[in-house]
Amino acid sequence: MVDTTNRLTTQPLTLLDELILMLLNEQTGYFHQIPGWELNCAVGGAALAELSLLSRIDTDMEKLVILNQTETGDPALDPILKRIAEEESVQRNAQYWIERLAIHAESLIDLTLDQLVDRKILEHHDGEFWTLAPAHMNLYGKSEEGTASQFIKTRIGEVIFTDAIPSPRDVIITCLVNTCDVFRFIFELDDKAEERIENICRMDLIGRSIADAVEQNIASPLLRRAALSRRIPQVPLSQLIRNPHVRDGNVAALFTDLTKEFGPVFEIRPLLAKPMTFIAGTDVNRWVHRHGRMYLRAKDYFADFEKIYGASGVLPSLDGADHFRLRRAMSAAYSRERLAGQLDVVYSNARKFMADWTVGDTFTATPTCRRMINSQLSPLHVGVDTQDIIDDLVAYKERALNTHIVNILPRFMLKTPGMKRKAKAVDTLLERVQKVHTPAQRAGCPRDLADDVLGLHASDPQLVPESNLRFSLSAALIASVYLGDALSFAVYAMATQPALYERIRNEADALFDGGDPDGVDFSPEAIDVTRRFLMECLRMYPIVPMSLRDVMNSCVVEGYELQIGSRISIAQTAPHYMDDVFPDPHSFDIDRYLPPRSEHRSPGFAPYGLGTHTCLGSRWMNLQLAVNVLMIAHYFTLEVHPAHYELRISPLPSMKPSRSLKIRVVERRRELAA
Repeated sequence: MVDTTNRLTTQPLTLLDELILMLLNEQTGYFHQIPGWELNCAVGGAALAELSLLSRIDTDMEKLVILNQTETGDPALDPILKRIAEEESVQRNAQYWIERLAIHAESLIDLTLDQLVDRKILEHHDGEFWTLAPAHMNLYGKSEEGTASQFIKTRIGEVIFTDAIPSPRDVIITCLVNTCDVFRFIFELDDKAEERIENICRMDLIGRSIADAVEQNIASPLLRRAALSRRIPQVPLSQLIRNPHVRDGNVAALFTDLTKEFGPVFEIRPLLAKPMTFIAGTDVNRWVHRHGRMYLRAKDYFADFEKIYGASGVLPSLDGADHFRLRRAMSAAYSRERLAGQLDVVYSNARKFMADWTVGDTFTATPTCRRMINSQLSPLHVGVDTQDIIDDLVAYKERALNTHIVNILPRFMLKTPGMKRKAKAVDTLLERVQKVHTPAQRAGCPRDLADDVLGLHASDPQLVPESNLRFSLSAALIASVYLGDALSFAVYAMATQPALYERIRNEADALFDGGDPDGVDFSPEAIDVTRRFLMECLRMYPIVPMSLRDVMNSCVVEGYELQIGSRISIAQTAPHYMDDVFPDPHSFDIDRYLPPRSEHRSPGFAPYGLGTHTCLGSRWMNLQLAVNVLMIAHYFTLEVHPAHYELRISPLPSMKPSRSLKIRVVERRRELAA
């Protein structure tokens, strides 16, 4: 039982729980990196050992037998017990069952992690990070303050570093952790301690048989990479050029077509450029999300880009422990909660921006939506007005991406006289922010992102050096590009679907007719249609359809070897147009997010990226997008101009409607309050 009020955990931990907690690396927010088969065998061994301690099975070096088929009530253990019982007529040993369970280890790990989160022992963070939750532990009749992991490590430490007689449970967990070879990361071991660990691992028959089985499996050929991996197929340029999505700019749909025809790994060889390797599909997304951090890194491809700003080691280019530290430190700045507490700024600036819209006006969607979002983000993120320089900041950033990341322009194009003038906007921004972010001037002001960045620089100048401020503060405003482009797609989708427009307007009127709503008023129930509408916009029009990474440890993905040092493009949004993930994918259907369909609950839905570099501000973005769409619907009726316009997308350096998309004001439903 877990008392969430007092954070009192009284339910005993299983060996699976203890193993996962022992493997958590608190510095990186993930787990000590253990070869997959080794970890899988240890997980299977932990499950068998727990069943043994519960007197459901018994085992020796020759056989494993059922003692009691009564269910334990544990959703991780009962299916295993049932599986063993189904084969009871054939004599099997522990090694056999460890091999059988190893292939199911990922589901056991996922289930264990979910249970630990539900019990408030672990906290899960976006980007697939976990941290330990402080709690008052009462797990085995002994009360402790701290975290579950600290309690377990203290207990096992006493076993290793004293002459105390260990319990059977301590023997088994010691054997399992030792098999995973992570004690050296947890304790400072001397020769005596290592000898003690080896002696403990020989003390119990169950622990010894499981450890021996794990070690034999680790030595098996199953661990080795296949020497003959499949040859990566090449996409003929002629076929690529003929694809209709090359012409309409829908990169996500293009990746879908290529994946269907050439498989989950394929190569494109542009003329006069290096070959480009792509990986795509739901299984690829699952692999990247769970295991990408072990094999892929971001810093190599991003290094040249960050140097343009004089920076090194900014958030998008970091990996490992430093990335986790900085991400955690900046999480509040990008949180939905911070935006929800300052919605009055969003309302005020959105109304000011729309105040000049009159019936009959026509505006270009993309730049207008970018500036509308920037009018709100500037005061929220950096505390200054930047409408006069945002166009230069964006132009310089997009040219830098096209020359140093996408590589579609020669690098001298960033050094033209025009670009040099636009680059000065970065220094102008830095000067403005530093002038107003002094203790006296910020007294009584709500905390903004610039406060967090400058505060981190002051407290940890190695993590956030002064040389990184130009990038970090300008990047805070570049969010206007991605948010603005997402808003422009949403405005297009709403203007071309009157029935949906009306349903969104009904939600908007219910929220705003009685005065400005608070953050809590934007509940999933209150904005159900708008929320699902925006999810469908992000599926059909993902702003960032792919990610770049470099292979730091060679690996095999879907049967294809990715060699160390190679650069790959992760087409994480290719499944957005796969009909086995999203039936009838080219139809705009917001009901696909309702149960029982819930089509977004799949690794195929990835508008915000995957793994450790999942967008930190996704929940902020969801709320701000919803507020803007609802406010537009509340005050205006818009239509696409001309009426029969067919959407075209400008895909580089990120997806956005082309400048040919125009929006016309048809009706002003009410006056905009100041």
